Amino acid sequence: MALSNLLATDDLTIILALVAAALFLLHNLYKPQPLVHPILLGRQSDVARVRNPKESAVYRNYGTGMLGRFPVRPAKEQQVLLDLVKPDSDAPRTLWSTKITNPELRQRVSALGTGLVRLANLDREESNVLLLLNDGIEFLLTDLALASHSIPSFTLSALSLLSPVLEEHPPSAIVTDAKFLPQLLELIHDSNEGVHHTVVVVGDLDKPIQVGGVRILKWSDIEREGAQLDQIVPPAPKPTDVFTVSFFANPDGQLRGTSLTHENITAGVTSTRALLPLSGAISPLDTIVSGHSMSTPFGRAVAYTAVSEGTNFATLKSTRLLNLDESELPFSSYSQTCTLIEASDVPSELEDLTSVETYPIPSPTLLFAKPSHLTALSNSILKEAKQSSWLLHSLAWRHKVAGVLEGFITKQSLWDRLVFDDARVKVMGAGAGTIRGVVVSGGPLEAESLMPARIALSVPIVNAYIHPAVSGPVLASHPLDLQSFPPTPPVASGKASASDNFAFAYQAPVGPPTINAEVKLAGVDDDSVEKGEDPVGYLLVRGPTVGKLIHVDEDERENVPEEERGWLETGERARVLSNGTFKVAVSTPSS
Repeated sequence: MALSNLLATDDLTIILALVAAALFLLHNLYKPQPLVHPILLGRQSDVARVRNPKESAVYRNYGTGMLGRFPVRPAKEQQVLLDLVKPDSDAPRTLWSTKITNPELRQRVSALGTGLVRLANLDREESNVLLLLNDGIEFLLTDLALASHSIPSFTLSALSLLSPVLEEHPPSAIVTDAKFLPQLLELIHDSNEGVHHTVVVVGDLDKPIQVGGVRILKWSDIEREGAQLDQIVPPAPKPTDVFTVSFFANPDGQLRGTSLTHENITAGVTSTRALLPLSGAISPLDTIVSGHSMSTPFGRAVAYTAVSEGTNFATLKSTRLLNLDESELPFSSYSQTCTLIEASDVPSELEDLTSVETYPIPSPTLLFAKPSHLTALSNSILKEAKQSSWLLHSLAWRHKVAGVLEGFITKQSLWDRLVFDDARVKVMGAGAGTIRGVVVSGGPLEAESLMPARIALSVPIVNAYIHPAVSGPVLASHPLDLQSFPPTPPVASGKASASDNFAFAYQAPVGPPTINAEVKLAGVDDDSVEKGEDPVGYLLVRGPTVGKLIHVDEDERENVPEEERGWLETGERARVLSNGTFKVAVSTPSS
């Protein structure tokens, strides 16, 4: 048979060949490209070359490096808390329900600080004030005013800590809501500590009165009269000065407290603003919504990140410390109310997320939420999408999963327009089109919930680990790390408990250390590490975001070698994966 006969073609063969070539080119040209190169995700931590016996090596963020200096402030001129309120930024933004500019905010801080010093008789570096308030503009102004006058504040992560704090660390003054005043006075009377307290109330109160030796002042009167007095210009605090003490309960229920300096909070702000990619950095056009109370170090760092960047800001209903709806109860019954706040009285996750709609702020663009918020939100969106069209949902799910596996996500695809956009609007309202990033922290997040969340929201999701003694995130995943791995193989018996292995297998990684933290593991098995296995041990953290525990004996602290000082024992078990990311067996939600 002649060669020409073998090569003979008809029109149909040519057409089929052209179609095949076109499909091949389309598949390669339109195949989604990963948003971050996989090589960058293969080594996310910089690891020290040496380690101590029974310890892992020290890990740092790869961007900081082992020899790099920690970026302890967002800008070189922002050294103390009030510096985060930039005086040269006069664009108005809304904080909760108050539209305000930075010059107006600084003016109100000055007036309130003058009033607190002269009317409440607070002394610089001698007095301390308990902030017993829900999140709001009053909390922010009071916090800034006290910090600018070097008057430390106290905050509580839970209302159940109020009684032990009053007994062990009686404050010079207490700032609280007028609706909570009867319960507070009853507690002060029962603790026989009335002589120590001046109470400043936020809300309606007739006039300053004396109740059982307790002096009561009205917050609005202090601000108004302070504005009429000659303004006190206090000496500028130093970055190393303590400006607050945050009280929390350890897993055993014991009272613990950590003192935070101005440098701690500026470093926390720096770490928080670095969680998102540079291409989508926080700007004054953003609206930040937080599910973390300002009474916690991380919640305060998120709030001051919004203040520093000039964004709109509000917190969710679940962040409230005081359940003012139950204020008519006597304090003897208020312990039951505290339980209600943490259980049945807390709104559902979706109701909680929509609670910010009561504030006159633009639709949120950045969400700092708890894992339960993310799971509820993604499940609701996918449920709505599936109900709209089962067939289209199946096709959309398949194509979106393929994109995620290639390292690519977008809200602008054909499948988003056909299936997911309407579902997001039904669940999120106006926020469906504005949300562009989610940071999840405050508890364990299951790895299997990440893929549904990425498809449902189609925005960068950061999974972070926080601690109640650290102002910023300790560990945080890369926002564009969309890798999916099978469950991590269990650690050999005797080196990790069953609960640890379950957490290491099924919880999502929390990424490498953030830019202002270095971590290591204690109690590791040296033989396993030398064999190249993943280090497993107790997580320790050190850096400018770490506060100083006030319940640690000073003699015990001085006995620690200089090179080993500053390490905070989190009490959590962790495992370091081969790419430098961590998995933490979080037993209880962090505050």
